[in-house]
Amino acid sequence: MEQLTPSPRIRKSPFYNATVRDGVTDFTVYNKMLMPTSFGDPKAEYERLIKGVAMWDVAAERQVQISGPDAHRLAQYLSSRDISNMVSGHAKYIAMCDHEGHILNDPILMKLDENQYWFSIADSDMLLWCRAVAFERGFDAMVTEPDVSPLAIQGPLADDLTADILGEWVRSLRYFWFKETQLDDIPVVVCRSGWSKQGGFELFLQDGSKADKLYELIKSAGQKYGIGPGAPNHVERVESGLLSWGGDTAPESNPFEAGMAKYVDTDTDVDYVGKAALRRIAATGSERLFTGLILEGSATSEWPLPERAPIYFEGEQVGTMSAVVHSHRLGQTIALAQIKRSIVVERMPVEIISPTGMQSAEIHPLPFI
Repeated sequence: MEQLTPSPRIRKSPFYNATVRDGVTDFTVYNKMLMPTSFGDPKAEYERLIKGVAMWDVAAERQVQISGPDAHRLAQYLSSRDISNMVSGHAKYIAMCDHEGHILNDPILMKLDENQYWFSIADSDMLLWCRAVAFERGFDAMVTEPDVSPLAIQGPLADDLTADILGEWVRSLRYFWFKETQLDDIPVVVCRSGWSKQGGFELFLQDGSKADKLYELIKSAGQKYGIGPGAPNHVERVESGLLSWGGDTAPESNPFEAGMAKYVDTDTDVDYVGKAALRRIAATGSERLFTGLILEGSATSEWPLPERAPIYFEGEQVGTMSAVVHSHRLGQTIALAQIKRSIVVERMPVEIISPTGMQSAEIHPLPFI
């Protein structure tokens, strides 16, 4: 059996010991940190997410904190979306791009106040990028990684559980809005967000030494709802068409190829890294599109592909498939892919060299569900 060799370069989550007690069986490395991917029963973890409530250690969603007099100016320059209308307690999904318009990360940007922002990042080292940009452009701002670790409560019963532990006010919290509060003596930022389409919250713990206490408190309160541990679910992610930066994107991908066109503002006066390149791409159209596929035949359900699979049309490679699962709710084999624009627009049939051999597939818009 393959195993991961421990290293000081790979950090443990503040919730690591709690997940071990709960029987974690599999990890991945995300932002140089161990992140659980399964607790040994993927189907049960999926069912809890779809029908009940699940708790996920997602501390590997690290925060890049921008603070100081130029915090807003720097946050805007790093974001390919106009954030001028953001107020404290508001979050936005954004693309961070390089000067050629390649997408470097797709974080949630959270505005704590006029002089403090968090980029809640996907799996790439944006701390160094943000520091370099801040210094080279002369912004009066500090770029740091705070002691902040998210714990997610996801599923249709997440509102009930979170209201039990924090109060009925959480039910009125709108999507991508958040509030700083205390749970007993535990400081958290509660945001209606999470890496699923099943609803729920992320509790951004602001004191890693209290991780065990927070984890056990939520676990105990959730017993009457059938709570159990889990992780961002691969099957639900594909069914919901949620982008995985670095999994569904390649180094040369731009936001338009990643299904993020509505989160990129090119017709705006604000300046940001990659704006000129993104304007050109928006004007001409991206070469590829992020899309769904329905495949003939079967696929393994639970685990990501080890590498992207090539997609062909009439013998020519026209894209790559980045994820394929058996959808429990649809009863079909579905996939995510980046494919040549004309093939997607015209819904042309394609063929894929999948883990089970050559399979035919048809284009399907996202999300599947």
